[in-house]
Amino acid sequence: MTTRRSFLKSSAGLAALAALPLSVRWSVARAAGLIPGLSDPLMQPKFTNLVPDALAPGFRYIPNKKGEFEVQVRTATQFTGLVDANGTPLPTPVWGYADKNQQPKVATWPGKTFEIQSSLGNANPRQTVVKWSNGLEIGQHLLPVDPNLHWCYSLPGYQNFSIATNGVPIITHLHGGHTDFQFDGNPEFFYNAYEDVIGPQWAKAGGFTTKFRYDNDVRAGNLWYHDHALGLTRLNVYAGLAGFYFVRDEYDTGQAGNPIGLPAWPYEKAYAIQDRMFRDTGELFYPAFPGDPAYEDFITGEGATLPDALFPGGGPTALAEFFGDHMVVNGVIWPREDVEPRNYRLRLLNGTDSRFMRLQFRQVPLKETDPAASLADPIPFDVIGSDQGLASRATRVTQLVFEPGSRYDIVVDFQPLRGYRVIMENTLGDAPFGGEDPDPDADFYPDSQTNRIMAFDVVLPRDRSVPDRYSRGNFNNGNLNGGLAPWKYSGNANPEDSVRKVALFEGKDEFGRLQPLLGYWDPVEQLFKGVPWHMPTTENPDLGATEIWEVYNFTGDAHPIHLHLVNFEILNRRWLTWDEDGSTLDVMQHNGQMGMHLKVDNVRKVPGADGLDNRGPADGYVEGAPKDMVTCLPGQVTRIKATFDKPGRYVWHCHILSHEDHEMMRVLHVGPGA
Repeated sequence: MTTRRSFLKSSAGLAALAALPLSVRWSVARAAGLIPGLSDPLMQPKFTNLVPDALAPGFRYIPNKKGEFEVQVRTATQFTGLVDANGTPLPTPVWGYADKNQQPKVATWPGKTFEIQSSLGNANPRQTVVKWSNGLEIGQHLLPVDPNLHWCYSLPGYQNFSIATNGVPIITHLHGGHTDFQFDGNPEFFYNAYEDVIGPQWAKAGGFTTKFRYDNDVRAGNLWYHDHALGLTRLNVYAGLAGFYFVRDEYDTGQAGNPIGLPAWPYEKAYAIQDRMFRDTGELFYPAFPGDPAYEDFITGEGATLPDALFPGGGPTALAEFFGDHMVVNGVIWPREDVEPRNYRLRLLNGTDSRFMRLQFRQVPLKETDPAASLADPIPFDVIGSDQGLASRATRVTQLVFEPGSRYDIVVDFQPLRGYRVIMENTLGDAPFGGEDPDPDADFYPDSQTNRIMAFDVVLPRDRSVPDRYSRGNFNNGNLNGGLAPWKYSGNANPEDSVRKVALFEGKDEFGRLQPLLGYWDPVEQLFKGVPWHMPTTENPDLGATEIWEVYNFTGDAHPIHLHLVNFEILNRRWLTWDEDGSTLDVMQHNGQMGMHLKVDNVRKVPGADGLDNRGPADGYVEGAPKDMVTCLPGQVTRIKATFDKPGRYVWHCHILSHEDHEMMRVLHVGPGA
């Protein structure tokens, strides 16, 4: 087995961290598709099925007569492009979102798209009102549930509830929303189908409701919604519970003739990129038992002891991370988009559990399915925005680092590619990301197919009645009077005492399973403490405060960190080193959960230059836009700046879903009352 602690090898000054628990491991002894009963990705069609259009007018939610939306989570059957050995399409049971104001009321994966007008700067802003109802029938989850995690029905007073008798709890989070806390999708605000089991935080929020109100006082951007139930997020999202939420304004109107000259539908497309495993009969597969992919690495190989009374036969158990062997875009495996030779705007969402990607576009002959067959250099493209809005300038790149939970807004020019296929490829492997290129001999599934995501066939005749007005020069010269209002972080200058130090750890739980944790700097004891969810709140900014967060990554892997409520500016990343004699590590028990105390004396920058890790567009890092996700690289401190302008209980967490479900999430409480 191969550990992902390359940063320990690359800097002698980090040797003091050698006592830390091992980073996440990933074995590639066999391809998951070769395990009996699972779909073999080598046998599945590539770029045969057209990708569903998430921005098509018919795929948008319709409000009722009151101007409100009514959305229900329910079961559905979907054809993903998966076929059996005879080429017959296989149906896949999923969970999806159904629009109760449209007929037929069919749930889809992904859910339909919200397209909302920004109220930023309006004297009387209008909220978006969505009633989220839980239509999941009492019974089993689609996927194996580990009841030994900290989850909805393990909370005090909830242990007598079960999915079998009370149903699956849900709670919808508008990711990137500037939302009052009771509508934010906090994981302890869950509820079941009968609404007779509700999470413990509703009482503190003034009472239970399924009618959520979203303030749209944000810039135009690509938000998304997904389930966020405590300890079930990875499973509920995997089952299909995710969708797009686009905000428009007077510049980014989404219409042809917009003042910025951006491509508009049908030349604007939205792609939710995910990965999955399937059974050879079509059902979703999620590893949780002995013999399943990665079980040996994360359970047996780590020396975990799972009592048979709690884990009959060794499971079901949560695993530290998940990497699927089938790439899925808008619910279809390895799909295709037929395009005209012109500029297209692509709105990309990384909706995977654990997979960092580095995106490139490769020109290949029509019918080719392997990006490695390309004889040309990667195709340049423009990054014009990110999680919560447009950048002040377009950045031309040939590669883009794409962290879980993030969104990027790019423009690709297909004009010189008429008659060719363009493959969107991923140059990172099926393993945790440490900031560097993966070892192709250690990190990929044998015969991996996940280096290809989808294809664009430049085969449609160009519709010359629709002008192609996009140009990078015009975009970069935009201004309030003629187009784009340049983005600049609006927070105030920061006094030194507004710096908050937080940390990322890896420990082990009471069964010896890998458990990632968040932590904080204790100024009294002068050490970093890694703590689980239920410990007292330590991130408690004042209402209206602008803070610089310094995120210290003491693990061997990158983590995509997400703060609810805010957008932020990424300031910089700095390499760290420690005095070996001044560092101590104590692994401590906190009410049955493992915590860690790390004392680091003389934390300082790496000798030479200024210690900064100046990664930029040439390395695939384009971060000059409003962000709510940041890649925190191992052995570094990552600095971000945010203003906390709404009071109440929010959360911050790693957006590797398997991590947030196993304690890498903490309360973020703004203002008094924490």
